[in-house]
Amino acid sequence: MDIWSKEKRSEVMSKIRSKDTRPEKLLRSALFSLGYRYRLHDKNLPGKPDIIFRKQKIAIFVHGCFWHFHNDCPEGRVPNTNSKFWKEKLEKNIERDKRNIEHLQSEGWKTIVIWECEVEKQLKITTEKIVKILNQQNSSVKR
Repeated sequence: MDIWSKEKRSEVMSKIRSKDTRPEKLLRSALFSLGYRYRLHDKNLPGKPDIIFRKQKIAIFVHGCFWHFHNDCPEGRVPNTNSKFWKEKLEKNIERDKRNIEHLQSEGWKTIVIWECEVEKQLKITTEKIVKILNQQNSSVKR
């Protein structure tokens, strides 16, 4: 049983953002403070990646653990209320993510998926992981 009425639940869910989320802003801020510059949400790329390094052809998706069904996280679970709907919804999200990543990779992009919990619990380690990949790509990009 849900703790809120159907109307209240609808109102709460409608306020959840798809871009400029807290984890996304934290990661962007960390990268920016290290001197990295990037583009955001390019609607011409499959899946509209959250952070784009065009020169290196790196696309970063900052996935919410619930919405993208993060298996290794307590937030990545099917709710007890209206389970059938949510299971189907989350499975469609996973399939869409997979298609978008495959499409980007087929066009020569390196894709990185960062989970909300990684940003919130290990921002420094997560940022270092991205910086390492950026540095590897920089050394292979012709100038």
